[in-house]
Amino acid sequence: MPAILIHGVPDTHRVWDGVRQHLTRTDVEAWDLPGFGAPVPSGFGSTKEEYVTWLIERLEEVGEPVDLVGHDWGCILTARVASLRPDLVRSWAGGNGPVSAQYEWHPLAKIWQDLVEGDRYMNELEPMSLAQDLVAGFDVPTDLAEEMVSHVDAPMKDSILKLYRSALTVGAEWEPALANVAAPALVFWGVLDPAVPIEFGERLGQAIHASQIVRLDCNHWTVLQTPDEVAVALEKYWNQLN
Repeated sequence: MPAILIHGVPDTHRVWDGVRQHLTRTDVEAWDLPGFGAPVPSGFGSTKEEYVTWLIERLEEVGEPVDLVGHDWGCILTARVASLRPDLVRSWAGGNGPVSAQYEWHPLAKIWQDLVEGDRYMNELEPMSLAQDLVAGFDVPTDLAEEMVSHVDAPMKDSILKLYRSALTVGAEWEPALANVAAPALVFWGVLDPAVPIEFGERLGQAIHASQIVRLDCNHWTVLQTPDEVAVALEKYWNQLN
């Protein structure tokens, strides 16, 4: 019964490296979403629905329910999977990804969602400038920010734009089905996140009847800032299920 870790934006599976180093279990996989360090399948439009379908199909191939974990968009997508296909999920954990009709997209998301401004942003994007923004605005350690942006290529830029443009009203669309999540659930959240305040972690926890909301004294990228604390929270949670 493996654990599957799903990243967010603009990340790849590497965002989980620090957490994985602190985990004792060895049956852990971190997947790359299409366009995020992985090829984009033919005909794949990088919408939120297509990413959910892709995850469901990959999880069906595993052949048994998994411990599913997501951060940022990984949190949003995996919560959707857990609400649609409870048979695929033994347990769910996620953080700093809002699924709420009350959530208003952060300023950068709104730029990406604009057909003109989003394209301009991506065309003019300088990776090192983005790294500086991640350090200054989200407290991502400099070396990890620089490593992250080194993987932001043309397919990822295109995938980000398409994903966000498909998600103008994702909270209103997907929040009601959270009541269908049957798996035990854990929420972990960086309480200093300016893009997704802790209140949305609390809302998510209530919606899916999470057994615990772990409040971490850090910014949005909990998995980069406090990977040891995330790992401890996950393993304690998993051990309680055994």
